[in-house]
Amino acid sequence: MELQATLSSQEQAELTQWVKEHNSKINQGKNLQQNLGKDDFLKILITQLSYQDPTAPMEDKEFIAQMAQFSTLDQMTSMATDFSRLAALVAGSEATGALGKSVEIVQGDSVIQGTVKAVTRGDNPEVLVQGSYYSWNQVTKVFEE
Repeated sequence: MELQATLSSQEQAELTQWVKEHNSKINQGKNLQQNLGKDDFLKILITQLSYQDPTAPMEDKEFIAQMAQFSTLDQMTSMATDFSRLAALVAGSEATGALGKSVEIVQGDSVIQGTVKAVTRGDNPEVLVQGSYYSWNQVTKVFEE
């Protein structure tokens, strides 16, 4: 099996075309993304390894640093997911704590006051006030009964 040390002119043209298309999508806002995800990181790493010069391979230090960055990115993604779950649990706990208490709800320009009769569970808890369900995010005040 023969390895190529550089990109052929056709491969360079394809890569240049792909970069131009990707950049135009970003500029049009269709694929606007401020942070790279772990899939993007893996694609870049695999591309680097695929097209490296066999006579001058990537140094161990660079490779180890990139793997450490990938590991950090993976851990941060996991933490963000866990924090989202925690925030949902806190919101649900707050909503449940308001059960039987008077609340003030802002909906558009109007303010609704009433007693919380029921609470739904889930990522976006809702409270039943005066016969209608409202998002917990709309509750601005909770009063002791």
